[in-house]
Amino acid sequence: MNFALYKEMLANRPVRRLLLVGMIARIPHSAAGVLLTLHIVLTLGQGYAAAGAAAAIMTIGIALGAPWRGRRVDMVGLRKALIPSIVSEAVIWSLVPHVSYAWLLPLVFVGGLFTLPIFSVVRQSLGVMVDGEQRRGAFALDSIATELVFMIGPAVGAVIATSGLSALGLTAVGLSVSAAGLFLIWFNPPTRSETACSPEESAERAADELSAAEAAMVASAPGHVQEAASEMAPAVSRNAGLRSRVARNFAWFTVSVAALFAVAAGAGMVLSGSDVSIVGLLERGGHENQIGIVFFFWCAASVVGGLVYGAMNRPIPPMLLLLGMAALTIPMGFATDTWSLALLAILPGLLCAPVLSASSEKVADLVDEERRGEAMGWYGSALTGGVALGAPMAGIFIDTVGPGGGFAAVGIGGVVLCLTGLLLLSLRRRAARVPR
Repeated sequence: MNFALYKEMLANRPVRRLLLVGMIARIPHSAAGVLLTLHIVLTLGQGYAAAGAAAAIMTIGIALGAPWRGRRVDMVGLRKALIPSIVSEAVIWSLVPHVSYAWLLPLVFVGGLFTLPIFSVVRQSLGVMVDGEQRRGAFALDSIATELVFMIGPAVGAVIATSGLSALGLTAVGLSVSAAGLFLIWFNPPTRSETACSPEESAERAADELSAAEAAMVASAPGHVQEAASEMAPAVSRNAGLRSRVARNFAWFTVSVAALFAVAAGAGMVLSGSDVSIVGLLERGGHENQIGIVFFFWCAASVVGGLVYGAMNRPIPPMLLLLGMAALTIPMGFATDTWSLALLAILPGLLCAPVLSASSEKVADLVDEERRGEAMGWYGSALTGGVALGAPMAGIFIDTVGPGGGFAAVGIGGVVLCLTGLLLLSLRRRAARVPR
């Protein structure tokens, strides 16, 4: 292990500034979920089911918007791509506290659709700023910063909402995220290296190579073939151009990248399901005022795990890390009180930041810079989709089986996902080795 990597990276001013801005920008959004839920329940007088529906609609908006926002960064650059998000965050979250529940739903969907793509921007920029072992450490630091955010944000949001200031809190969320977006525009961290060509240049280069190949083939053909080729040239050129564009648009989405998206979805499912199960188990036991103790142990373990993983000389496959985290989540269902649950949360918590760090690092390694923003957007959507699945999945098992059922459901689900993925990847590698 090389813990000196962290000192080297934090001595790099652009990297240090990007990690700090990313952390600060995430705090308002981490508080927004709690603020929105308690605003709907306490201020609008709706039930938790209505609050859950609003959260689900916002999550759908985020999942749909993340790849599109990432693609805009790839196509037009960071500064132009962030402008719609900056305007939307300020306007939407200033309106949400002052409308009825019926109007709130479409507003939070649009807000989710135009969410500032802080996750994909930070990871994409880190992938350009650092490489090799430093990239692993940088992603680990970003995962650790995210854990610290989720120690702070929800707690602050709960205090603000229960103090009767949910409207002020939601407005502050939008304004502070917009301010973070403006700072990103001023800072303008790189999203691709100077040697990487733009998407338009890549398209022109591919078209030139295709035209040269076609010309060489036609020139070497007999006269009657050349005559036929000249008549068919426009149609062939159009079809070839369409095929080349489609190939360029989807070439980055390989089986390996799809496996990483599955890991992201599985991690989101396990984490959100564990979140709900912790609340359910303590609430059923009458210890809901001690939820913070369990979350502190869980998040602190993740910070330690992230520091250790980031300093390692060799990466660990993300699917193996997720397999361990999912399997170690199951025993949390056997906890009998707050302290036993907090201690059982340490082991899966140790693997939380490493899972997210390892999978992000692998996406950055596998996807070229020209499409990395879009890939990170899809990665974020997969993670968000897993979060949206894990919470209701755990809730159903908590209601039907008991508090421990939520941990078992998401833990076993994660194990099955990983074992299936490992089996499919093994079969694919075996098939690739078979001579044709």
